[in-house]
Amino acid sequence: MVNSPDRSVRVRFCPSPTGNPHVGLVRTALFNWAFARHHGGTMVFRIEDTDAARDSEESYQQLLDAMRWLGLDWDEGPEVGGPHAPYRQSQRMDLYRDVADKLLKGGYAYHCYCTTEELDERREAARAAGKPSGYDGHCRELTAEQVAAYEAEGRSAIVRFRMPDEPITFRDLVRGELTFTPDNVPDYGIVRANGAPLYTLVNPVDDALMEITHVLRGEDLLSSTPRQIALYKALIELGVAKSIPEFGHLPYVMGEGNKKLSKRDPQSSLNLYRERGFLREGLLNYLSLLGWSFSADRDIFTISEMVDKFDIADVNANPARFDLKKAEAINADHIRMLDEQEFVAACEPWLQAPHAPWAPEDFDREAWQRIAPYAQTRLTVLSEITQNVDFLFLKEPVEDEASWQKAMKGDPAALLTTARAKLQAADWTSPESLKDAVLKAGEEHGLKLGKAQAPVRVAVTGRTVGLPLFESLEILGEERTLSRIDAALAKLAG
Repeated sequence: MVNSPDRSVRVRFCPSPTGNPHVGLVRTALFNWAFARHHGGTMVFRIEDTDAARDSEESYQQLLDAMRWLGLDWDEGPEVGGPHAPYRQSQRMDLYRDVADKLLKGGYAYHCYCTTEELDERREAARAAGKPSGYDGHCRELTAEQVAAYEAEGRSAIVRFRMPDEPITFRDLVRGELTFTPDNVPDYGIVRANGAPLYTLVNPVDDALMEITHVLRGEDLLSSTPRQIALYKALIELGVAKSIPEFGHLPYVMGEGNKKLSKRDPQSSLNLYRERGFLREGLLNYLSLLGWSFSADRDIFTISEMVDKFDIADVNANPARFDLKKAEAINADHIRMLDEQEFVAACEPWLQAPHAPWAPEDFDREAWQRIAPYAQTRLTVLSEITQNVDFLFLKEPVEDEASWQKAMKGDPAALLTTARAKLQAADWTSPESLKDAVLKAGEEHGLKLGKAQAPVRVAVTGRTVGLPLFESLEILGEERTLSRIDAALAKLAG
C-alpha cells in the first residue's frame, strides 16, 4: 500500500474539543491520515484545548471515539503517547511560556499596552483614510520611559510578534506560490494580557517541537500562514525549531446556498451519519471526494485504494460542495460491497433496542439471516433495515394509514379474498408459486401484478414499498400471512 516509505514525513491533526465532530474536520483528518499512510510517515493526533471557556471533556472523548470509529489511527497522541508528549495543549503551558520569554528576550516580540478602545479608534481612522486597518505598530519601539508610564497607569500588556518588513512568499502544496505583503500581515498577538498563550503561538510552537513536516489544514487558516512562517524563522534562529513545514490549504466544504458548511448546519455533524448507519468506508469514500478524486471515471473505492493513490498535489483548490444524496449513494454501494455475514453483523445494532420496535423475544435470527440478502441490495444506510424487516418481528404489521389509503382502492376486499384463496393453495416453499397466486388473483379482477400485489403488501407489511414481496411472504410463513390478510379484510368490512 505504501510505495516509498518515508518515516521523516510527519503530519498532525489538531482539533479543538468543542461541540460535535464536524464532517469538514473529518475530511481534514482523513487527508492528513492518508498522506501519512501513503508515505509510510507518522500521524500525530494533538488536542488544542487551551480555550477553557469552550473546550469540554465530553467533546474530547467524542473526538477520540470518532477517530476510532473511522479507523483513522494515530502513531502519536492521546492514549498512545510518543516522544513529544503530552499531546494536549492544556498540559504544555510551561513550554509556551518559555518560548514566549525567548521571543521577547531575542527581540522577536514585544509588549503592547494599547487598549481596545485605542486600537478600535486607530483602525477606524485607517479605514477612513483607505489604509489597511491592522495593527499599526504603535508599541513596536517604546522607550523605557514610555513603558514605565504605561505601567504606572496600571495598563496590562499583551505580547505581539514582530513581523518582518518584507513580503513573505511560500509554495502552497494545493495552491502554488503565494506572496503576502507586509501591509497585509501586521504584528499580531501571541500571549494575552493574563499570560495565556494564543493559538497563534501554541500551534506553530507545537508543530516545531513535534517536528511536523507537512501542515494540511483548512483554507480558513491560510491568512495565518505568513505569520507562522515568520515565527518559524524566529524559532529556528532561537534553536527551538529545525525547519519550516510545508503547507497545504484544503478547500472549503460548502453547504446550501454556496455558504461554508458550519457546525450549526445539521448536515455537518459526524454523529448524524453514524446514527443513521453510514459505513465508515462509505462516509470516508465520500469525504475524500470533497476536494480530491481517485480518477476521472471512478468514485467508489476502498480506503486502502485511497491511501495507495493519495497525492496532496491532486487536491483541488476550489470549494467542494457537500451533496447528501451523493454521500448516501456512495454509502449504498459500500453496503452492497459487504459480504453477507459482514452485512448481517453491521445491521445488528439496528435490530436491537433502542432501535428495534419489537420485543427482544420476537426477534427471529433465522428469519433475519434468510431475508438479509434481499435487504442488502436496497439499503442506503443501515438504519433503514429496521423499517424494512419490522413486519417479520412485529406481532401485527405497522399501521400506516397513508399506505393503506394508497393501496386499498377499487374493490380491495374482493381482490384480497381471491388472493388469500390462491395463496392458501400455493407452494409456500417457492416465492415463484406465491407470485403466481397473486398474479392469477389479479387477472381474475382485471389487474396487472403491480396493482394486484399492492393490497397484499400493505395487508401483510403495512407499507406500499419494501423488500421483494414474495420472498418476504415465504419467510413470514403461510399462517402469519393469511392471518394478516384476514385482519385486513375485517378492517375493510368494518
